Amino acid sequence: MTYSNIVVGREPGGIARITLSRPERRNALNLEMLAELHGVLLQLESDTGADVVIIDGAGPVFSAGHDLTEMIDRDDSFYTRLFETCTEVMLAIQRIPQPVIAQVHGVATAAGCQLVAACDLSVAAEDSRFATPGVRIGLFCSTPMVPITRAVGRKRALEMLLTGEPINAVTAQTWGLVNRVVPSGDLTAATLELAGQITRYSHDVIAIGKAAFYRQIAEPDAAAYDTTGPVMISNASHPDAQEGMAAFLQKRPPRWHEE
Repeated sequence: MTYSNIVVGREPGGIARITLSRPERRNALNLEMLAELHGVLLQLESDTGADVVIIDGAGPVFSAGHDLTEMIDRDDSFYTRLFETCTEVMLAIQRIPQPVIAQVHGVATAAGCQLVAACDLSVAAEDSRFATPGVRIGLFCSTPMVPITRAVGRKRALEMLLTGEPINAVTAQTWGLVNRVVPSGDLTAATLELAGQITRYSHDVIAIGKAAFYRQIAEPDAAAYDTTGPVMISNASHPDAQEGMAAFLQKRPPRWHEE
């Protein structure tokens, strides 16, 4: 399909790539782009040829957040559609079976920072910056705070939210918002390397583990064990688990059933 605001492509080895493509607007997440992004994620959910999804941005930045030009003098029904669609995107990232990696350069601010935090993993160029500056324009980053707080913790999230000050890539990594920081010229290669480390394993088992991770993450310990115990039992009898254990014992590479 052809999209107006994103570009969807494939990398070798079962990797799908979604590129935010409004460089003239610093990849601002307008309603149309969010709807397209949500639709693609839903399509990828059942795409067995995609084992990992990478989200990046065209032009000089990853994303500057919501497009303020479409948010002036609108009624509540528009704001409802906009923020509900944005939430659907963030939840879809965590619900689809494929791990989703944010490949970040330039800046990721407000809803752009939210997008990075919502992704399962993130790789950032060493000169990238992250911020939730909504407080500066009178629109507190209330929905971006949801995944950001879960990534960096209360005190650090509140510092970002209350001051609007950006943090650099190294700080973002230290705080837990970013997994890896690399030189700008190595960003694509480093992201593909991380994706490749995941695609070597069973697609089904990765999907089982990702789903269980998000179900248990907010639960108390006892409830989390109640959630993950049945998953382990079911996973143990999966053909790929049986193959993987046998291959380990026989000192040979596993042959996953989808290969």
